[in-house]
Amino acid sequence: MSSTLIINAKVVNEGEVRETDVRIKGQRIEQVAPNLSVLPNEQVIDAQGAYLMPGMIDDQVHFREPGLTHKGSIATESLAAVAGGITSYMEMPNVSPSTTTIEALEQKYAIAAKNSAANYAFYLGATEDNLEQIKRLDPTKHCGVKVFMGASTGDLLVEHPEALDKIFRDSPVLIVTHCESGAVIAENRARLLESRSDFTIHDHPVLRDDKACYASSSYAVDLAKKHQSQLHVLHITTEKELSLFEAGPVAGKNITAEACVHHLWFSNQDYAEKGNLIKCNPAVKYQSDRDAIIQAIKTVRSILSRLIMPPILWKRSWLITTRHRQVCR
Repeated sequence: MSSTLIINAKVVNEGEVRETDVRIKGQRIEQVAPNLSVLPNEQVIDAQGAYLMPGMIDDQVHFREPGLTHKGSIATESLAAVAGGITSYMEMPNVSPSTTTIEALEQKYAIAAKNSAANYAFYLGATEDNLEQIKRLDPTKHCGVKVFMGASTGDLLVEHPEALDKIFRDSPVLIVTHCESGAVIAENRARLLESRSDFTIHDHPVLRDDKACYASSSYAVDLAKKHQSQLHVLHITTEKELSLFEAGPVAGKNITAEACVHHLWFSNQDYAEKGNLIKCNPAVKYQSDRDAIIQAIKTVRSILSRLIMPPILWKRSWLITTRHRQVCR
């Protein structure tokens, strides 16, 4: 079994940074200690004081296999993930055709078993009529069901109250949501069109405003509380939504949320320079929203750094960490 020794590294682990060595045998870390002796035929990597961190986990990636591999495949995007320090990922269902059946889900697992460079798990996409497929999900294998509670592609839009209630009632796995109210967005659109004939990029956070986000995310939280579901609200963008979540250790929590780096970096003031380059859904909002989310993350990072991990900011900054990482292969 091949052996590699990394020396002179600043190892980030278990809430601290310390200078030490790391020995790897095969695909596993065997020893973490200072001044390790070099074994016969062992490869030695001198980190020269660089930081050595555990691989990160990205809970929401959008690869494009099957159907759209000219944009990216499980092979190419998992390689990109590893190059950026992401060693496990959970991939979304909005491919072509959408991943809305167990059969389609298993096909993606089969592709990843052959081609993925990183650990993997895949979400099933919820529709308004695939509840029986959702019921068949295995909590020990499948990382969750993705519910688009706002405009999406194909049939991956679930807005009917009865369908949503049944999903939250019967899902055996984590429910992850994209939360924007289509009704509120339509109202905003009609209101703006009363005084103009078209929109500019500066209207994007007005069309998809805090009311649209809060109406949907609060609805999801209410459903999760009603049915004791495990809910993870993706990409929070507004200060108003933060009131729906509680900071603190994840133990015992069923309702969690996260923020994306682009919503922490940009605000509406950046549309003038960046234009459509920062157009996304949910929209980049206002500076007050960005600052409030950053402060929320700082608060939670401070709590977590005293408990289980160093305060690292990566692609997806967790407002409250979730427990579904274990199902990544």
